[in-house]
Amino acid sequence: MKTISVTELNKYVKDMISEDGLLSDVSVSGELSNVRKSGNGHYYFTLKEDNSVLRCVLFRGSAFGLKFVPKDGIKAIARGRCSLYEPDGAFQLICESLTEDGTGKLYEQFELLKKKLLEEGLFDESHKKNIPFLPKKVGAITSPGGAVIEDIRHVSGRRFPGMPIKLYPCPVQGSDAPPQIIRALREAIADNDCDVLIIARGGGSFEDLFCFNDEQLAREIYNCPIPVISAVGHETDFTICDFVSDRRAPTPSAAAEIAVPEKAKIISDLMTLKQRMKRTGEIRLDNMLRTLEMLKQRPVFMRPLELVETRYQMLDGMGLRLKALVEDASGTRRRDLGVLKDRFNESDVKKVLSDHKAAFSGTAIRFEAAGDAFLKMKRAETGLLSGKLEALGPKNVLGRGYSMIEKDGVPVTGAEAIKQGDIFRVIMRDGEFDAERK
Repeated sequence: MKTISVTELNKYVKDMISEDGLLSDVSVSGELSNVRKSGNGHYYFTLKEDNSVLRCVLFRGSAFGLKFVPKDGIKAIARGRCSLYEPDGAFQLICESLTEDGTGKLYEQFELLKKKLLEEGLFDESHKKNIPFLPKKVGAITSPGGAVIEDIRHVSGRRFPGMPIKLYPCPVQGSDAPPQIIRALREAIADNDCDVLIIARGGGSFEDLFCFNDEQLAREIYNCPIPVISAVGHETDFTICDFVSDRRAPTPSAAAEIAVPEKAKIISDLMTLKQRMKRTGEIRLDNMLRTLEMLKQRPVFMRPLELVETRYQMLDGMGLRLKALVEDASGTRRRDLGVLKDRFNESDVKKVLSDHKAAFSGTAIRFEAAGDAFLKMKRAETGLLSGKLEALGPKNVLGRGYSMIEKDGVPVTGAEAIKQGDIFRVIMRDGEFDAERK
C-alpha cells in the first residue's frame, strides 16, 4: 500500500468531487447559521438542519445580486458546486446564488418564545436585581472542562486576588443541557453561598447556543433570588437567557469584570476618602480651636465676677430710682386729694344730694301714675277678651243644644271614626252617657 501525504489526499478528494456531475451544480436548503462577512465582501456561513451542517462560502461577485441580508436563523436555498478546502480538509459548498426560503425552524421557535415571555413581563427592567458591589463569593454555572471557567477565574484573580469562585458544573450544549443547567442553578440557590451567579458559555453557532433558549430555564432564572449575569456566546449573540437575566455580559470575561470589582481601585478610593476625611477633620478642628480662643478672650470668661458686680450695681441704682419715683407719685396724689377735699365741703355735698333726691321723687310719682293708667287699660282689655272666650267655650256651646262625642277619651270629629259596634260617650250640657253604634 502506497503512503501519501495529507496534501495529496486532500487534492485527490477535491478532484474527485469536482469531477462528479451531481456535485458540480446542486441546490441545498437549510437554516443560515454563524453568518459573517469578511472585509472583502465575502460571506461565510453554514447551512444547518437538526442534525447536520454544511460549510458554505459566497464570494463577493456572487453576493452582488442578493435580495436580502444574510443573518442567522434565516432559511435559505444555496445553489453552487461542492468542493474541498485543501488547507483544513473541510468539505464546503461554493455558492453561486443564495435565495431566502422563509424563517428557520429554530429561529422561529426562538422568536415565538421571546415574544411570549416579553408579554408576560419576564424581561421587564423593574424585576432586575442589582449586582452586589463586593460579593463574598461568585458562583459560575458552566462546563467544568472548557476555557470559560478559567477565563472567569483569571479575570477575577487579576481584579480581586483571593475572590472565591465556586463552580457549579453542567453541560452547555445539546438537548440534554437545559435540565442540567437548571439543576446547577437550583443547587446554587439551595447552597445560598454566593452573592452573584454567572451563567456562561463560549462562542458557537446559533444551534450550539440554542440550549439557552429553553422556556423552563428562563423561568428558573427569573425566579432566582440571587442576581444572575448571563454571558453566553460572543457580543453579537443573543439568547433568551440574556433577556431574562439581571445583567447581560458580551463575554464570560466581561461577566467576571461586572461581578468582581477591582481591589486596587477600591483601596485607592478608600485612601482618597481617608485623606479627604482627615483633611476635613483637621479643618473643622482648627475652626473650633480658633472659636475657643475667641471665646476665651471675652470679658465674661476672663473676669466673670466683675460682670456680676457691675450688674449688682446697676440693680441697686434702678431700685433707688424706683423708690424715688414711688415716693414722688405718692406725694403728688396726696396733694391732689387735699385740693379736692378743700373744693367739696360737707354742706355742698348735702345740698347736691338733696337736689337729686327731690328730682328723683318727682320722677317716681310720674312713673307710678303712668303705671296705674296702663294697668287699668290692660284689665279692661282682658275682661273683654275673657267674655268672648267664655261665650265660645264648650259648656256654652252645649247649652245651645249641641252635644260632644268622645271615643277612648279623644274627641270625635267625624262619623268615620266610629265603626259599627264601637262604644262611645255622649256629653251634653247637663250630663253625659255611653252609647253604641248599631
